Amino acid sequence: MKDEIFKKPLEKQFEFDKSVASVFDDMVSRSVPFYTQNLKLIVELIDHFAPQNARICDLGCSTASLLLALYEKRKDFLLSGVDEANAMLEIAKNKCQAFGARVAFHQKNLDDFEFFKNDVFIATYTLQFIRPPKRQELVDKIYQNLNENGMFVLSEKILYEDVKIAKKMIQIYEQYKLEQGYSKLEISSKREALENVLIPYTQNENIAMLKKAGFSKVESVFKWVNFETFIAFK
Repeated sequence: MKDEIFKKPLEKQFEFDKSVASVFDDMVSRSVPFYTQNLKLIVELIDHFAPQNARICDLGCSTASLLLALYEKRKDFLLSGVDEANAMLEIAKNKCQAFGARVAFHQKNLDDFEFFKNDVFIATYTLQFIRPPKRQELVDKIYQNLNENGMFVLSEKILYEDVKIAKKMIQIYEQYKLEQGYSKLEISSKREALENVLIPYTQNENIAMLKKAGFSKVESVFKWVNFETFIAFK
């Protein structure tokens, strides 16, 4: 379904409810620049670094697009996904069933999720929705539950520290969304709905958070305007 949620008058803050879940795949592909290319990059990196029969957990898995891409890449992966939104998981389960992909799903808020050992954790545009006072604690849990030489893939919307650069990047991103077919009203309405819901960090804040958790090596592997992907190794 096409994302037309914000053509209607704004009634509440953004949340991953049934209406969002039903259009999420279209929404994310049109709202996150180079989403498909970044997903492919993540799959290639995990394929290269993950051991045979690696356990991989996607935190905030939404409709399981990344998990399905990993399944298509390597059938030996032991995949699991966590998401708080039941509507998202219903779509994820149906998609996986259609492709015959075996994925263990957990409907949990990440604050309450009982972490277990994995070789790879993934959080694509997930931590930005975690309240800042809880974010470091969550990354600490990820690090503690990674096997030795484990890998964490983090994609986030980011802020710029320089005011002039930040302003220009916002303008470029808004132009991008206009080119994807969103109206100025839709862009404005979504920005208002996300205010105090999506709270991004700067590049340096994300790297500092990862290193504080204990990650020995942190690299930025993709960046376009205010979207960035990091890989971190235990």
